Amino acid sequence: MLLENISQSLQKGKAKDVKTLVQEALDKKLTPKDTLENGLIHGMSIIGEKFKKNEVFVPEVLIAARAMNTGLEILRPVLSKEGVKPMGKAIICTVQGDLHDIGKNLVKIMLEGKGIDCVDLGVDIPADKIVTAIKEHKPDILCLSALLTTTMDYQRLIIEVIEKENLRNNVKIMVGGAPVTEKFAKDIGADGYSADAASAASLAVKLISEGV
Repeated sequence: MLLENISQSLQKGKAKDVKTLVQEALDKKLTPKDTLENGLIHGMSIIGEKFKKNEVFVPEVLIAARAMNTGLEILRPVLSKEGVKPMGKAIICTVQGDLHDIGKNLVKIMLEGKGIDCVDLGVDIPADKIVTAIKEHKPDILCLSALLTTTMDYQRLIIEVIEKENLRNNVKIMVGGAPVTEKFAKDIGADGYSADAASAASLAVKLISEGV
């Protein structure tokens, strides 16, 4: 019941309640992993599905994400102490020449809502900076966003540069953005494409479970 209350409070964006309930769960000796997966992640997954079906919108997602982060502030030190690791790691960015970040930010929220650690490089990111980040962080997945027809082809260039650096076999690559299509994703050699943030998170989980 306590974990369901955490999930419900998160979905309603009640950050203070989430914080109190997460602490209560730990005080009652519920495992941090259980609290994370069946409380916070469960609630965020429901928000993700509702967002996909247009039952909730960007403001509700952002409020729920804030509530989740409030709970994570309490859980992270305990999870780390107990050696509980995230299910995977993703690097996410908007490609060079493109300053749009709303789509990227929503995907990041959904990824974190699935228990995936995210390294957000920001917007207008060139290929060399992405290569450096892959070498440093060793992610399972690279998520590339492009919201303009003039910048989407930069996703292709990034993949080519990653291949030249002999890093392609080390990381799965997902692409997305308004002008991007599944056909385009296949043509440039990406591992996956999603039309919305919730689907992107589900695909990321699938790709991570399959392994590099």
